[in-house]
This record gives sequence, structure tokens and C-alpha cells, in this order.
Amino acid sequence: MTGTPGPNGTPGTALHLAVALDGAGWHPAAWREKDARPGELLTADYWAALVAEAERGLLDFVTFEDALGLQSADFHRPDDRTDQVRGSLDAVLLAAHIAPLTTRIGLVPTTNVTHTEPFHLAIGLATLDHAGRGRAGWRPQISSRAADAAHFGRRTTPLLTEEDVTDPELIAKRLRELFAEGAEVVEAVRRLWDSWDDDAEIRDASTGRFIDRDKVHHVDFHGTGFSVKGPSITPRSPQGQPPVVSLAHASTPYEFAALGSDVVHITPHDRAGTLAIVAQVAEAVERTGRDVEARPLRIFADLLVLLDDEPGAAAERLARLDEVAGAELTSDAQVFAGTPAELADLLIDRRSAGLDGFRLRPGALPHDLTAITRGLVPELQRRGVFRTEYESTTLRGHLGLSRPAGRYETAD
Repeated sequence: MTGTPGPNGTPGTALHLAVALDGAGWHPAAWREKDARPGELLTADYWAALVAEAERGLLDFVTFEDALGLQSADFHRPDDRTDQVRGSLDAVLLAAHIAPLTTRIGLVPTTNVTHTEPFHLAIGLATLDHAGRGRAGWRPQISSRAADAAHFGRRTTPLLTEEDVTDPELIAKRLRELFAEGAEVVEAVRRLWDSWDDDAEIRDASTGRFIDRDKVHHVDFHGTGFSVKGPSITPRSPQGQPPVVSLAHASTPYEFAALGSDVVHITPHDRAGTLAIVAQVAEAVERTGRDVEARPLRIFADLLVLLDDEPGAAAERLARLDEVAGAELTSDAQVFAGTPAELADLLIDRRSAGLDGFRLRPGALPHDLTAITRGLVPELQRRGVFRTEYESTTLRGHLGLSRPAGRYETAD
């Protein structure tokens, strides 16, 4: 697609769309819907079918949720509920399974950066990028629950209070050290991804040389609480640097995104909130000294969506799900219940407030995913604001991000 450049350097007609996949859907009662498949949530085929549907809809990427503890209705601690989905698969391994079953869509697993070694993260994600031939992304996530630390026994993390979780800025302040450490982990991983030059592999049987050892580099990264010597064991992947994606709700996470992310997901609840948060992200970019000309930061807004073709049907379905759950649905993201055409109106209007795209969280699976791919996408295509075919084979290409050169290539 072509058009007038948008606010962050993307073509003016190219609206980006991603989908966040989680369990049976983002409504806690979704697993009890008639078309839900609760008995298959821990099977690879279930997830492969969802991603195949997202790819049929020409979406930029899908994200896979992950955590170090069971899902909980409480942000800061485990719960003992048995009426909601509990249990999940490892996000990176799941994405690696799906990679050869798909051809174009980006695959973005979530991983923990508080208790996971940067070296292991780097090689796992680089391997995923090799498996997907350039379609891997990465969503780094800090561990905000003190209970998660007990799985490892090496450290403690802040125990959040009820007062903390009522205010995103207060949470961010309490977790500032973990975000700072997370930014160091992202930097260490990026350096490991660059530790092999693109042409380090020679593979010349006649001379007996498989690699050029001068083109495989020690990274010698020293963080506040860890160090990484390197090099990686995995050669540089097709994208060089798989795009880093982060979710941000407050000033500290905005800085985290400005330091090391290629895409940031924000959670405004209206147009005014969108304008305010986009401005806060811009301020964070300026504070960190990021050169957005050289390293663009794509801004996506998250929306939790329930979609039906018949006007009013989605709102009725939401009310029924709330009744089954015993509580009204609440979310960090805006909850939208309406028709695909109504959602298209919102996306187009909201995008003009400074967004590059949206990550949609289907309320119930597979219903709301197919409503996105077979209802919303054709509506956006009719309006000329969404692709009619994939024009790139890599996730960086979908996002309009160039492939970066390895940082050590001139240090020989």
C-alpha cells in the first residue's frame, strides 16, 4: 500500500492489526460458550488453527501470553478460583511449533525477563526466527508477582499491596528497578543476536572451514545484577533483530519501551486518552534520547473486542457472559462490543490520534477471532485502509521496519 506518511513514518493508508491470543478468549467466562473448545486449550492443534485463521485475515502478528504462575483474577497475587481457565503452554515452544505450519504471519511470544537468563532468551527467540524464516517477535515481561520468585529461590521481588494495584503509576514506581533490569536484559539479548555477523558461516567443505571465527564476537555485557560473555550459540537470524514488543500503562513502562522496543502496546479508553498517552510515549522517547528516524517506535492500542454482525448482539452477548461470570468484565484495555463496521469507524478515528495500529483481544475464541478476520478485515479493506495481500515475508517487513546491521561487524 502507498499513501501519505502517518505520524510515526508508516504509510497513511496502512493500518496495522495484531491479535492477542489467550486461552478461550479474554472474557473469563468465554470457555463456557457453546463454540468454545476447553478440552483442547492445551493442545497444539487448537493454537495452530487460531493462528491459521489470523493469517487468513492477513494480520501483522499474533501474540501468545505467558507467565510464571497460574492465571489469576488478581493482578498481584495467585487466587484459588476454579471457575476460570487455569494452565497454559510455554509461549516460545508453542510459537516454534506453529512456525512451520504458517508462512507469513508474525509470531510474538511473551517471556519473563526477571527470572530467565538472557542467554537462554536470546537463543530461543533466534531459533524461533530461524524456524519461521524471519517472522519471530518478542514480548519481554517483568515478573510483578512476588510469588513467582519462589519457583526459583534465588531472589525476592516486591510484594505489591492493594493500594499499589489501584494506580498504574504507583505500580510502575514500585517496580521501577525490575523495569530497569528488564531493559538491561533486552539490551543483552540484542547484543547476543548480533554476536554473529551475517556472513560468519562459510560452510566450505573444500577448505574445511565452516565458520569465520573472527566474525563471531564476545558481547561482554555487564548489567546491574548480571553479566553475559557471549557469543550466542545461534547464528544471526533472518531478521537480524526480531522486533521487540512491550505493553505499557505508565511512565516507567513507556521509558522501557522507548529504550528497547520496536512496538509498544498502550491501553487508552477513548480518543482523549489516546492523545495523552501518545504524547507521554513521545516524552519518554525524548528523555531516553532515542533517534526515531533511525529506530522508529510503532504505537499500537489494545482493545478487548466482542463482535457480531447484528447491531446490539455483541452487547447482549457481553451481558450474558458477565452474568455467567458473576461480575462485569473489567480490563486494562477498552472493552468494545459492537459490529465490525462500528469497530472500523473507531479504529480509523483513533488512528488519527497518533497510532500505527491496534492489537485486538478477542473476548471469546474462536467467535471473535473469526469476526475480526471475516468481518472487520473485509470492512477495512473496503475502506482502503488495510492490506489485501501480504507484501512482505518477515515481521519487520509487515511493520515497515528495516533490517538492522550487526553492531559488531565493523569491530574486526
